[in-house]
Amino acid sequence: MNTKIGILFSTVDGQTLKICNELKEILVEKGNAVELFSIEDFDKKVTDYDKFIIGASIRYGKHNPKIIEFINENKLALQKTENAFFSVNLVARKPEKASPETNPYFIKFLKEINWIPKTSAVFAGKLDYQKYPFTDRLMIQLIMWMTKGPTNSKTKIEYTDWDKVKEFAVLINNI
Repeated sequence: MNTKIGILFSTVDGQTLKICNELKEILVEKGNAVELFSIEDFDKKVTDYDKFIIGASIRYGKHNPKIIEFINENKLALQKTENAFFSVNLVARKPEKASPETNPYFIKFLKEINWIPKTSAVFAGKLDYQKYPFTDRLMIQLIMWMTKGPTNSKTKIEYTDWDKVKEFAVLINNI
């Protein structure tokens, strides 16, 4: 097969990168050549790849502006390439908000850009209060309190559904 796949990501606390590494591992096992780049380090062209995946996390209700800028600047190239986008956020820990059609951040994201990914997914992230700087911890605790999530400052929960990540990788492999 030897399809060339690029994966571009933006992460705040590392969970999106962890998901990207899992996608890469599965796709390489299936015979693809996969390169992984952070949004800060990408210096190639989308069209250098047969398939191009973008993964981005949410912080305070927004994706990294550099991801939005990248998509807006590369929209035509993305349309010429098999592409996929996934969002990582804690709201997706709730089953009713764990799909592109029901996740409010994903829906809002699509309204901000003028691009529809060919394949998309939403994954729940990881909550680790002790890893956050003090102000972030307070803000996230407030958000979690408002959304009836855990607020104990010692909470550490990985909500990511790894089976769902594997299914997404297989889907990308087969397109």
